[in-house]
Amino acid sequence: MSRMTRDQALTHLLDGIQADLGACATVRELLERQFQAALRHRGAELSGLAEQLMPQLDAMEQRRQQRVQLVRALFGAQATMDDMLGSLAAPQRARATGDWAQLEQLVRDCKRATARNAALMADQYSVMQRVLHGEEQLYAPR
Repeated sequence: MSRMTRDQALTHLLDGIQADLGACATVRELLERQFQAALRHRGAELSGLAEQLMPQLDAMEQRRQQRVQLVRALFGAQATMDDMLGSLAAPQRARATGDWAQLEQLVRDCKRATARNAALMADQYSVMQRVLHGEEQLYAPR
């Protein structure tokens, strides 16, 4: 942060939240498409979606790490986004707090969708292994 002023750092943080809002919406859509592709056993589509998801997730993680570093550089080693949001002027704080809450909700939605997709694909893999090993009553609970 040595080359960046406090105002520039805050602007960078707020811009990063906006970028993540857009990226997270894209990730959510890709996760829905992944779920549909898994339901329909579309392996090639699943591979293509993974190739689209990874750069989005990598960019979001990079912005998250930058956000943590900037907040800690500005407000101390144990600082959180709440510290940064609380430092903003009232009008800017209201918007940024709303954007941050929206981003947190989108991230939770993406995590739930990821867990759902992983569970579906793991179940499909398990069934396929049972088919390959000649088990009877493939769909009966174990």
